[in-house]
Amino acid sequence: MKRILIIGIGAGNPDYVTIQAVNALNEVDVFFVMDKGIAKGKLIALRKDICRRFIKGNDYRFAEASSPDRVQDAAGYRESVKRLNDDKEVVFERLISEEMSDGECGAFLTWGDPTLYDSTIRIIDAIIKKGGHDLEYEVIPGISSIQALAAQHKIPLNRIGESIEITTGRRIAEGFPNNVDSVVVMLDAAGAYKRFADQDIDIYWGAYIGTPDEILVAGKLKDVVGDIERIRAQAREANGWIMDSYLMRRNRRREEG
Repeated sequence: MKRILIIGIGAGNPDYVTIQAVNALNEVDVFFVMDKGIAKGKLIALRKDICRRFIKGNDYRFAEASSPDRVQDAAGYRESVKRLNDDKEVVFERLISEEMSDGECGAFLTWGDPTLYDSTIRIIDAIIKKGGHDLEYEVIPGISSIQALAAQHKIPLNRIGESIEITTGRRIAEGFPNNVDSVVVMLDAAGAYKRFADQDIDIYWGAYIGTPDEILVAGKLKDVVGDIERIRAQAREANGWIMDSYLMRRNRRREEG
């Protein structure tokens, strides 16, 4: 039997790693690291730093592999993500077969929380369902960028008695949802918030949350949209990549009754 741990390591600050995650780290024989290129080398370095910081002793190893790229074509977004996950499944299965011995524990360290906009669970599930591996797995939650964003801005995510929606840049670009006034947006490469700059909306934006490169901007969207655009462009240029998220909150009076 081989055992896999899918460990959420938080949104960037090593202090976000939970005690449960620390205990899990100390069970691992081999950590699987997916290399996404030189531009995101800091993400690999952070994972290794977390291991050095929290694991007692040096009785563990790393197995690295190149992460497949998502091919963007006419097949559509969902199909391209499915193809990406299929490609990752091949890599994951090879790592588990070649880099683990029976009775060992392997781990994938996921950014933020593995249950939120991450496909590691789906991929491991698919490998198990295919058969051919005597494999079990466990999921250890982490502090998501959403939680860290709200904490760094010192705000609650919701208003009293109201709901929030968590969505993507692709979906919010289709329009602000009618049933909620507070929306958390992730995976927004195109800056979809710009389309709402003429509305009475507050925004709480953050990039590289929890890391030394952290950037925060908050205010009326119409007043800070230009600042966010400029800062995003500068940060992307400086780092070669950007990970950001934001909360938009519509200001309007709800009718009572």
